[in-house]
Amino acid sequence: HLARPNSKTMAIIGNGAQSEFQALAFKAIVGVTELRLFDIDPSATERCARNLAGKGVTIKACSSSQEAVEGADIITTVTADKQYATILSDNMVGPGVHINAVGGDCPGKTELHKDILLRSDIFVEYPPQTRIEGEIQQLDADYPVNELWQVIAGKREGRQSERVITLFDSVGFAIEDFSALRYVRSKLEETGLYVDLDLLADPDEPRDLYGMLLRCEAHLRAV
Repeated sequence: HLARPNSKTMAIIGNGAQSEFQALAFKAIVGVTELRLFDIDPSATERCARNLAGKGVTIKACSSSQEAVEGADIITTVTADKQYATILSDNMVGPGVHINAVGGDCPGKTELHKDILLRSDIFVEYPPQTRIEGEIQQLDADYPVNELWQVIAGKREGRQSERVITLFDSVGFAIEDFSALRYVRSKLEETGLYVDLDLLADPDEPRDLYGMLLRCEAHLRAV
């Protein structure tokens, strides 16, 4: 809906608990085949690359955010520091890029320079919440944004040209998550192809949720 149809390369800035899931989702839905990874903790990038090995994507570990975004069709920011930050500055974002801004998720926490927002077509889950918690907390309270559900439902156009910058300002919306879980559960119950797990994960390393799934999968194969 928002990225250009031929998007193949994605930068992921912040390689913690969500990074592998973001990568695999964009591979499955958009067709991303190349990942450019950066984290201020090199071990996080190494772990992410290791977890994604053999998943059908080419991976490059980068030494800076600037290097990571070079040539990227999609930029995903998913960092954890709870502060006003500038993970992306205005000069790092060229025409036609789609930004998947995930890390800004509470008041006082942002990742993008304000000027990027002013150049972008902005899409959100639920405007009243996003204006408090998302990147658009930097903008006026009446700044125009688009609701993503309207795009998905065909009520509003998403990307309008090859050169426009699109921005999904994601903060997480509880009823959206709950609805998705109910849908997935209903489909799985029809097949029996599932294993009951504890509702709350207790991983050895909280930043390695995908690695926990890989270890669980290996254990199930062994028993």
